[in-house]
Amino acid sequence: MGSVQTPIGIRSSALLETSCGYLLQELQMIWDEVGDDQFEREKVLLDIEQECLDVYRKKVDNANISRAQLHQELADSEAEFTHLLLLLDERSLPGRPEKMTGTLKEQLESIAPALREMRIRKEERVKQFRAVQGQIQKISAEIAGESEYNDLSSNVLVNGNDLSLKKLEEHQNELQRLQNEKIERLQKVESYISMIRSLAAMLGTDSSLIITKVHPSLNELSGLSKNISDSILEKLGSTVRSLEADKKARLEKLHQLGKALTNLWNLMDTPQKDRARFSNVTALISLSSKDISTPGSLTLDIIQQAETEVRRLDQLKASKMKELFLRKQIDLEEICKRSHMEIPSRLEMESIMKLMNSGEIDHADLLTSMNKQITQAQEEASSRKAIMEKVEKWILARDEELWLEEYSRDDNRYSVSRGAHKNLRRAERARVMVNKIPALVDMLMAKTKSWEEERKKPFLYDEVPLFAMLEEYNLLRKERDEEKQRQRELKKVQNQVPVGQENLFVLRPSTSSKRLSDRSLNGGFNNATPVNKKSSLGIQQLGPTPINTPQQSISFLKESKKEDHRKILPRSRFAFHPGDDSASVVSSFSGPFSP
Repeated sequence: MGSVQTPIGIRSSALLETSCGYLLQELQMIWDEVGDDQFEREKVLLDIEQECLDVYRKKVDNANISRAQLHQELADSEAEFTHLLLLLDERSLPGRPEKMTGTLKEQLESIAPALREMRIRKEERVKQFRAVQGQIQKISAEIAGESEYNDLSSNVLVNGNDLSLKKLEEHQNELQRLQNEKIERLQKVESYISMIRSLAAMLGTDSSLIITKVHPSLNELSGLSKNISDSILEKLGSTVRSLEADKKARLEKLHQLGKALTNLWNLMDTPQKDRARFSNVTALISLSSKDISTPGSLTLDIIQQAETEVRRLDQLKASKMKELFLRKQIDLEEICKRSHMEIPSRLEMESIMKLMNSGEIDHADLLTSMNKQITQAQEEASSRKAIMEKVEKWILARDEELWLEEYSRDDNRYSVSRGAHKNLRRAERARVMVNKIPALVDMLMAKTKSWEEERKKPFLYDEVPLFAMLEEYNLLRKERDEEKQRQRELKKVQNQVPVGQENLFVLRPSTSSKRLSDRSLNGGFNNATPVNKKSSLGIQQLGPTPINTPQQSISFLKESKKEDHRKILPRSRFAFHPGDDSASVVSSFSGPFSP
C-alpha cells in the first residue's frame, strides 16, 4: 500500500526471525505441555541450529560453485575468442570491449556477441577451405586418371589448426595451378584427337574407333568426362605417332608409284588425258609429309589402284619400247638434219635395237640416254641457229653468184627476147648480193671461230668444217679475181699485138687457166682440215677430169668419205665451176651432229 519497501535480505531475515520465533514459541508450548526437561530442550535446539547451519553452508557452497563456473565460462570464452582470432589470423574484432567490467554475468553477456561472430566466421572459413580442397582433390583425381571420385564436400578433411587467409590463398593458388594444368591437358587431348581425326581422314580409316580404343571417355558420344591422365596422353601421342608413321610410309609408297608412273608415261608418251586419272598420285611427288592434309589422299584404295596401273604399264612397256625408241631416233635425226649436224650411225642404232630385243639393256636407261641426246642436239641446234641463218644466206648468195657468172657468159643476154627484162632485174639483184658476200663470209668466219672456241670443237656442216669451207671459198674467190684481172690485162695486150702473135697469146690463157684451176683446187684443200685434204687428194687422183656440176661434186665427196671409213654418208654439195674466167666452190649440206 503506502509502506516503504525494505531490501530483500533484510526482509527475508525479518521474515525468518518472525517465522522462527513463532515456531520456537510453538515448540516451547509443546515441550511445556509434554513436560520435556531442559536438557532435551537444549539438545533439540542445538540440532535445529546445526541443521540451519548445514542448510546455509550448502547454499553458500552452491553459490561458490556457480561463481566458479561463471569465472570458468568467462575464461573459456575469452580463450576461445583469442584462439579464433589466432586461427583465423584476425587481429581484432570491432564491437568487442577493450576492458571487461561489471559482474561476471555482465562480462559474459558483453563477450558473447563477439564470440558468436568469430564462430560464424570460422564456419564460413571452413566451408571455403572445404570447397577449395574439394576442387583440388577432384582435379587431382582427374589428372591421376581415377575413374570414380566421391564429390561430397563433407568428406574433405580440413586442417582446423590453420584457417588463415594466407593458408586459404595457398590452397587457391594450388587450385588455380591444377585448373591451368587441367586446361592444358584438355587442350592436349583435343589437339591429339584433332590430329587423329585429320590423319584418319587422310588414311581413310574410322577416327571414332581409334579414339574409343584409346579410352571410351574420349568419345563425345559416351557422355563421360574426358580422361586427361598421363597414361592417356601417352597413348594419344603414341597413336598420333603411329598414324604419322603410316602416313609417311604411304606417302613414300605413293612417291615411288608416282615416279614409276611418270617414267612409264614419259617412256611411252602417254597422252595427258590418260594421265589425268592418276594426277592425284603424281601431284604428291613434290610434296612432303607436312604439306599434305587433304582427306582421302593416302587411302589404301589409291595405293592399290596405282600399283595396278604400274603393273599394267610395265606389261605394255616391253611391247611399246621398240616403237618409242624408233620415234626418239626419228626425232633425233630430224633435229640433226634441220641443223646439218652429224646423224647417229644406222649400224649403231641397229645394234642397240638388238640389245633391247634381247633384254641386255635397260629400257628406261636407253630412253633416258636418247632423251639426253635429243636435249643436247636441241641445245646445240639452238647455239648454231644464228650461224646457220648466215650460212643459208651465203649459200643463196653463192647460187646467185653462179647464176650471174652463167648469165655473164651468155652473149645473147642483151637481145630482145621474152623474159629478158626479168633476167636483167635478177642480174641487178644478184650483183647486190654478190657484193655483200665478202662481208657475209667474214662475219660467218668470226662467228664460227667464236663458236668453236667456246665449244672446244669444230663447227661441222654436213661433216665438213665450216671454217675450212669459208677459207677455201675465200682462197678460190681471190684466185678467181686474180684470174679475171689477168684476163683483162691479156685482152689489152691482145688488142695491141699483131694478128700473128695473137694466136700464141690465145693458147697461153687456156693452159694457164687449166693449170690455175688445178692449182687453186689443190692449194685450197691442202690448207683445210683433214676432211678437205682427203677431198683434195681425190681431185688430184682424178687428174684432168673436170667437175662441172654439183651432182658430180657430190658423188666425188661421197666416194672420198667412203675411203675415209666414215660411219655416216654425207649429203654434201660442192660445186666447182671451172670456166674461162673463174674457178669456184660452194657447199650446201644437211646433217651431222658435231661430235
